[in-house]
Amino acid sequence: MRVKVCGMTLPEQIEALPELGVLFAGMIFYPKSPRFVLRHMSLSQIKAIHSIHKVGVFVNTPAEEVLRTVDECRLQMVQLHGDETPRDCERIADYVSVVKAFRMSDHDSPEWMVKPYVEACDMFLFDTLGAGYGGTGKKFDWQMLAPLDIGKPYFLSGGIQPNDYEALQQFTEQPAGKALFALDINSGFEVAPGVKDLERIRLFMHNLQQKPSL
Repeated sequence: MRVKVCGMTLPEQIEALPELGVLFAGMIFYPKSPRFVLRHMSLSQIKAIHSIHKVGVFVNTPAEEVLRTVDECRLQMVQLHGDETPRDCERIADYVSVVKAFRMSDHDSPEWMVKPYVEACDMFLFDTLGAGYGGTGKKFDWQMLAPLDIGKPYFLSGGIQPNDYEALQQFTEQPAGKALFALDINSGFEVAPGVKDLERIRLFMHNLQQKPSL
């Protein structure tokens, strides 16, 4: 199962992720976030990292600025986590792979939320609705997605914890599991905002690969 660790801020931790089996490092380019990467790393430091797929997370950032950052940091993918329109996504997706994030509440209809974006981006991400645009550390009800044919690869996010591996294994057996591209983990694997517990990540990755208990 693919995993993206989001909210990375330390170069040495980013470089350590591939050895743990992690494929994607998410770096947040949103100044209001406590995990704002440019508070800790320079553009040239980010650009120099080649060992992992780099995902830039943006919130309502003008397309021109997103694309400039993609070039300056050599990002392989961008995650749009704000109120971007399908047209915004299309403009950026012409240049780099785009993941559009949707923040879910218990009363939302995933089918209607994603419908305008199906042709506008490459992947989706489902997260938990909160007061702002950052992660909440809380789960939404994954069963909202479980019976659906999502129709596009997606990341599952929203408060995933180290002990969720069995529930995640079971989720992959449901219809929506067929399109699950990767898990997105963040605050449940930290010792402080932007500082990860690498041993916690290592153990989670190990447990994900084990056969589910009967």
